[in-house]
Amino acid sequence: MAEDFLPFTRPSLDPDTIAGVGEVLASGWLASGPWVERFEQALSDYHGGRPARVVTSGTAALELALAACGIGPGDEVLVPAMTFAATANVVLRAGARPVFVDVDPKSRNLLPEDAEAAITPRTRAIVPVHFSGLPADMAAIRDLAARHGLRVIEDAAHAIGARIDGRPVGSEGDIACFSFHPNKNMTSIEGGALLLDDADALQRIEALRFHGIRRNAKGEIDIVEAGGKFNLPDVNARVGCDQLARLDDFNARRRALAERYFEQLLSMRLPVELPARGDGGHAWHMFQLLIPFDALGLDRPGFIAAMRERGIGIGVHYPALHETTLYRRLDPRPCPNASRVGRETVTLPLFPAMREPDVDRVCTALAEVLPGS
Repeated sequence: MAEDFLPFTRPSLDPDTIAGVGEVLASGWLASGPWVERFEQALSDYHGGRPARVVTSGTAALELALAACGIGPGDEVLVPAMTFAATANVVLRAGARPVFVDVDPKSRNLLPEDAEAAITPRTRAIVPVHFSGLPADMAAIRDLAARHGLRVIEDAAHAIGARIDGRPVGSEGDIACFSFHPNKNMTSIEGGALLLDDADALQRIEALRFHGIRRNAKGEIDIVEAGGKFNLPDVNARVGCDQLARLDDFNARRRALAERYFEQLLSMRLPVELPARGDGGHAWHMFQLLIPFDALGLDRPGFIAAMRERGIGIGVHYPALHETTLYRRLDPRPCPNASRVGRETVTLPLFPAMREPDVDRVCTALAEVLPGS
């Protein structure tokens, strides 16, 4: 394997951020504290003043959003069949039933018309995923939700800094959930956040993220329900603050690299299908191709191994969720586009520290590995 191995992603942490972590550790305040408050305020400011609450992960954010919406046993929640497992797992863990909706094969975002066909009297919410940082059709989704009385919980795990009509994803609407895992566009080591305006839901989320505790005007503790422990440590929040300050630069770099991929791959005419290009609002969390492995007489593990031999890391995001062992038991609706994406998708390297020659190197390796190139 080449010594200069290029992974499919890598976080960007600068010396000031690393030094800042040391300062937090030296302060002696390691649990949620002043840096959590700063991080929440910075996220709120970034999203036009909308209240933000940070938690331990994007999964925790989704779980708390469902609880705040009162989703539970007997309810159904619409989720795309092409997404990470967390999007559906949290629904199942709430005692509700995830109902899978097919996606557009180029954008990987759920199809509003397929969502509408899946609605039943038990449907309570819809969870659009802004896949790979490309915003979903929120106008159509919100219209659908309004007509059927559904809550909208945006899974924006891929989409921090993405924009719809110039406004950051999550700055309007019902509830938006973000992830700050190390492979995301910005990181807080681990962490997540919710953005919402509903005062009652905010108060409930604050209690649920820390043991169901509320304090009265005298500062006395009361337990109002059986909450969990999802509070973010100050070390994580310190990293998150620095990363958020650099987010727009990170995303601009990602867009430039994605454009380089388009230029190279369109000129090379390889036997691949490129992703939806989107517009200036795309956050480009990932750059993915569809490769017709069966038609090319190639299997995906062999392709990944051949690219790795050339020093290129390839991801798979994701298997079709409705075809996994857990969710096949629910007898899900057929989602042929998601099934195809699950069979053919590969994720190419894309992260801010990459340079144009890195993109060219990936494309050259693709041409060497793919039959008929």
